[in-house]
Amino acid sequence: MATNEELFARAQRVIPGGVNSPVRAFRAVGGTPYFVARAEGAHVWDVEGRRYVDLVQSYGAIIAGHAHPAIVEAVQRAAVDGTSYGAPTEREVLLAEEICARVPSCQMVRLVSSGTEATMSAIRVARGFTGRDVVVKFAGNYHGHGDLLLAEGGSGMASLGLPGSAGVTRAAVADTVVAPYNTVPELDERVACVIVEPIAANMGLVPPDPGFLAGLRAECDRVGALLIFDEVITGFRVARGGAQELYGVAPDLTTMGKVIGGGLNIGAYGGRADVMGAVAPLGPVYQAGTLSGNPLATAAGLAVLELLDAAAYETLRDRAEAVAGIFRRAFADAGVTAHVPVASTLVGLYLGDRLPSDYDGARATDEAAYARLFHALLDRGVAIAPGAYEVLFPGLAHDDDVLAELEAAVTEAVAAVA
Repeated sequence: MATNEELFARAQRVIPGGVNSPVRAFRAVGGTPYFVARAEGAHVWDVEGRRYVDLVQSYGAIIAGHAHPAIVEAVQRAAVDGTSYGAPTEREVLLAEEICARVPSCQMVRLVSSGTEATMSAIRVARGFTGRDVVVKFAGNYHGHGDLLLAEGGSGMASLGLPGSAGVTRAAVADTVVAPYNTVPELDERVACVIVEPIAANMGLVPPDPGFLAGLRAECDRVGALLIFDEVITGFRVARGGAQELYGVAPDLTTMGKVIGGGLNIGAYGGRADVMGAVAPLGPVYQAGTLSGNPLATAAGLAVLELLDAAAYETLRDRAEAVAGIFRRAFADAGVTAHVPVASTLVGLYLGDRLPSDYDGARATDEAAYARLFHALLDRGVAIAPGAYEVLFPGLAHDDDVLAELEAAVTEAVAAVA
């Protein structure tokens, strides 16, 4: 049986940094990453047989728990009929219909293969529809690794201390304007679109201030720009209709991913019918993908959305509050200054005396203390993200028994690093 260290050493010889997504390399927290052998429900097991309560849940892609029987069965049934056709299928129609039914601002939707592809495509559509070039984004919001959106991104970029990325030309970001989160920027007629995480979940967890999203809607309307909500994380996680349902603000375009694939590769962007009418073959904005609408991913997506009814969201909100309460009690008992914000079903973690409302405030979190806590939790069988700027993703599988297991481990871990 290979150990985590042996696999990491082998991986580094053939994969840059030994990982296929930078944060997984543990550079921000130190040590050797655990290699997952299998997962079930709220737990993952590494190749050495250690079991962890998993609060990463594939960074939000898993909401019903790992290897949920209904999702596994749906994928197995679909796989028997083939894994990719390069032709339309009934399930992609069904998934698009389900997305449009849950998110009223999406009158039409196009399926793609990742959240990054969704945001890149949505911005291309916004530029093509408006005939304008300038894109406004917010510091600390992460919209995938498309060139023009990497300026001051959160998530793994924040953990690695990167303001942008090598290989991105000045020309690629010349029309990208970065504004502080929770401040409505003044726009002009050069702006094609404003893209925002309606709940910022890549710089820890920063909810929108009252009036922020409505202010963006009004300012976009004033100058004829499009408003894009990046709901790759929040879509179908924080509510049936995403964050736009929670806050009552309708964007022109929405990007989605993670939950709608049930753990498989998928993304989507959708919006007003007139805007989406600009997408080929109806309009002049070209976007395509061999694996778009993949039959396995659409099968998994339909299965997971079927599980997410009103009762499921009530359960998810309860679980989020329970997880936050566990951490809050542990910090209070140990005399550690920390904040554990909750936004619907998402849980944040800041080690410091200030609860942030923007990226500058989020960067004040104590990353060294986070690294110590990360390893103390891992040693006691709890996995959180190996970077201080992600969030915790409690799901339907985090039942009372798992919560009790989590509380014991968190209490010990926080006391050990206090």
